[in-house]
Amino acid sequence: MTPPRDRPAKPYGFRPRPRTQPPGPAAREGRDHVVLYGWHPVSQALANAGRHFHRLLATENALARLKEAGIELPIEPEMVRPSAIDRLLGPDAVHQGLYAEAEPLAAPALDAMPDDALLLALDQITDPHNVGAIVRTAAAFGVTAIVTTARHSPNATGVLAKSASGGLEHVPLVIVRNLAEALITLGERGFTRIGLDSDAGTTLDAVGPRRPAVLVLGAEGKGLRQRTTECCDLLVRIDATGAIRSLNVSNAAAITLYALTRSAGTAA
Repeated sequence: MTPPRDRPAKPYGFRPRPRTQPPGPAAREGRDHVVLYGWHPVSQALANAGRHFHRLLATENALARLKEAGIELPIEPEMVRPSAIDRLLGPDAVHQGLYAEAEPLAAPALDAMPDDALLLALDQITDPHNVGAIVRTAAAFGVTAIVTTARHSPNATGVLAKSASGGLEHVPLVIVRNLAEALITLGERGFTRIGLDSDAGTTLDAVGPRRPAVLVLGAEGKGLRQRTTECCDLLVRIDATGAIRSLNVSNAAAITLYALTRSAGTAA
């Protein structure tokens, strides 16, 4: 009789689970349930004490990487093969061996914003890739929060979270019912409301450091709505000098935030 082989040591955080296939994430995700996948979104969420998890799936390599990074796991992980996560997300999702289901982060109130805040306001930007890229840029430039509406905006889950690359854990989303009313409230508090408009008469270079301030971005193609425009103190444009004058909204956000934060740093 062939002697039994030694069983390999269980990897970091491994816990066997029944081989059952739960419903896909699309059936559960929404404003009350979020799906996160990929190294940066999941690892940043795991490091955020404000995140509450329902489930964590990880490959053996991903678990080893989490251990090497010194990331504590707030929930017992399920070790799976990459194909198990592929079945949940689809073959084109770049999950890097990590998939999580969690509670959404608490949305702060508009009146809780500090007096020196730098905010972004999104006027019906619905593409989750664009919104996610804006969140990532906002995290890079120290934006205090992003103001968005309950309707006509993507949920902070899935593709948006992946595009944000962990930025959702650092830049809270302030959810409002009406963007114009929110801008009016911010104006009454002394916020300079700066709308980005390719047809504006004022260039971005002419805008000096402003705090508190809110940068208002409109959807690609449509731009800012008329009511939103009326609630802005300044309308500015990015002076593009090349053959293509229009920019993706997430790129425009990055350029504008760089200009505003550089000006503020220079002035200091």
